[in-house]
Amino acid sequence: MDLTKAFDTFQQTVNADIEQVRLARERRDAFKGALKGEPGVLEVFGSGSLARSTQLKPVHDVDLIMVFDAAAYPEWGQPGDSSAGALEVVREMVKRLLGDSGGTVEELVRLAKPRDRAVKCFIDPPEQDDAFTVDVMPVLRQADNTLLVPSKRKECWSTADPEYLIAQVKERQENWSYFRPTVRVLKLWRHGVPTKVKSLVMEVLALKCLPTDTTRPQALKAFFTAAAVEVNYGVVDPAGHCGVIQPDLDTEALRTALESARDIAEEACAAAADGDSDGAALLWRELFGDDLPAPEEKSSGTAAGSFLYVPRPVVDAPQG
Repeated sequence: MDLTKAFDTFQQTVNADIEQVRLARERRDAFKGALKGEPGVLEVFGSGSLARSTQLKPVHDVDLIMVFDAAAYPEWGQPGDSSAGALEVVREMVKRLLGDSGGTVEELVRLAKPRDRAVKCFIDPPEQDDAFTVDVMPVLRQADNTLLVPSKRKECWSTADPEYLIAQVKERQENWSYFRPTVRVLKLWRHGVPTKVKSLVMEVLALKCLPTDTTRPQALKAFFTAAAVEVNYGVVDPAGHCGVIQPDLDTEALRTALESARDIAEEACAAAADGDSDGAALLWRELFGDDLPAPEEKSSGTAAGSFLYVPRPVVDAPQG
């Protein structure tokens, strides 16, 4: 056994269960099918981590964007209460088409509640932990193909381009088949950082710092090395519209964690280069936890360098 197979096995513990992904797709498609035929609606498409295939398990939410015809809603896009009005239009549509009591297309949604930028639609009981939700955001498409998105709280509309990030992730994946899986690994790693780090922060850092022309161990080493510097400049919307992604990010705590990870990754890669695959595996386990297979304890009848795991075929099934 070798480190490649150990990483393959680890990846399977990181990826979302395919049945969860399939159910999320079905619910997304139910919304798309119901909403896209409504008068004044030009497009309905997926956004968020599921659309980028970078989501972690469990999958308990889906993001959708509804593009409305500005001619049908001429007051939208202006400062004032039109942002709240747009959310109310979506809420009414969802209730009429997908409400669990009398939905004309499907009886699916228990509660549709306008939030700041989107309507949160509860498929599961709202009081349930990790209740499955679908967030539907009304937008207007502008001449340059960017989107105007509402803010109920600020009573305004602002420019965003979520399709840019979707396209960037897709491009990286086309260059390197491990890009999306490794982003999921990094999003899992952030849970061990002693401060809150939004998953989108890790995705944007990966876009800048994760190389797509080497092995996973070397790519991870390069990521932690570059990200420990990059985080000092601030992690901002890669499309250049929405500014800092996490204003309350504790940059110093994240930088320290990245530096520590960098040191461990360097040691692991050095051990592997010296032929010490067991030592390398132990170091990667120190970084990512016990789900990464451990070297087998040596005995008189055991060959060195093997790992304690049952090989399984690895297929990076589409996650979005």
